[in-house]
Amino acid sequence: MGAEASKQEAPIRRKDNKKPDRKPLPGELPLKFLSDITKGFSADQKLGEGAFGVVYKGILPSGEIIAVKKLRSSPADQDKHFRNEVVNLMVVEHENIVKLTGHCYEHGCKVVESNGQMMYNEATDKLLCYEYLPEGSLDKHLFDDPCKLDWPMRFNIINGICGGLRFLHEGYDNHPIIHLDLKPSNILLDGNMSPKIADFGLSRLFGKQQTRTYTQNVVGSIGYMAPEYLERGEITTKCDIYSLGMLIIEITTGEKNSHPENDASGRFFIENVCQNWKNREYVTSKYSSLDSEHLTQIETCIEIALNCVAAMPRDRPSIGQIIKTLQSGGASK
Repeated sequence: MGAEASKQEAPIRRKDNKKPDRKPLPGELPLKFLSDITKGFSADQKLGEGAFGVVYKGILPSGEIIAVKKLRSSPADQDKHFRNEVVNLMVVEHENIVKLTGHCYEHGCKVVESNGQMMYNEATDKLLCYEYLPEGSLDKHLFDDPCKLDWPMRFNIINGICGGLRFLHEGYDNHPIIHLDLKPSNILLDGNMSPKIADFGLSRLFGKQQTRTYTQNVVGSIGYMAPEYLERGEITTKCDIYSLGMLIIEITTGEKNSHPENDASGRFFIENVCQNWKNREYVTSKYSSLDSEHLTQIETCIEIALNCVAAMPRDRPSIGQIIKTLQSGGASK
């Protein structure tokens, strides 16, 4: 594999070249403050847990609720995840992308027990604060039995995710952000069940005119990683398109990508979808109460998803093409 290309950190400009109304950037917050608003990171305040940390509910003095993610203590990789998320989310503002409201990076000594003795240990606390989204992550709704998501709600979620991803890939002047970890648990839902893309710990901010990079440190979620990323560390926007395809399949079918460890790109799952969901009678049997317009939307989403998970990156559509197909094939009459 080639050496990883450097990322340009120049200021990002919007495509329309207009100067937006500047809002204060997410500020750095003291650890004590975050501990206080989460009741000492109490288990009662826990909202969820992921690969990189635990998320707690924080109640500000004003009564406003925020989500506080406390990253796990680990080697330098965790610093990289922290920097990625802070830097990339600071420059992003879109209705379908979670909003970063603050962060904390605090170094100090802690008293810990080791082999029956108390000793000082240097540690760095890394925390990220986000807007609070009351409906939690998509996976908790999508795979419930019975699932409460009807088709119009699923279709709106698909459209919202695509809108957010388009902003990441095209929203800035030649500075795409590659998310690299799209999956149901990284899609959060607000009170209106509108989706927001979250967890930018693996994301990459590309430099001006940059279209690809390579890494020797392939990290991602089993079942959602594009073959070229998994096999040779190649990173382009088409990696996100592959993951998006898997996500659209799960949202449309309601079937879970079980992603066995020997199938990191989810090819067995894709084959099963091809066998069943390309059959109109099978689709009708699963959505027996829907009219022909909604069934057409479902078929359009399956077609889009299967194009997204093409083995070769060049055969996958861009996010712009995906949205155009959704609008033409799934528009309400």
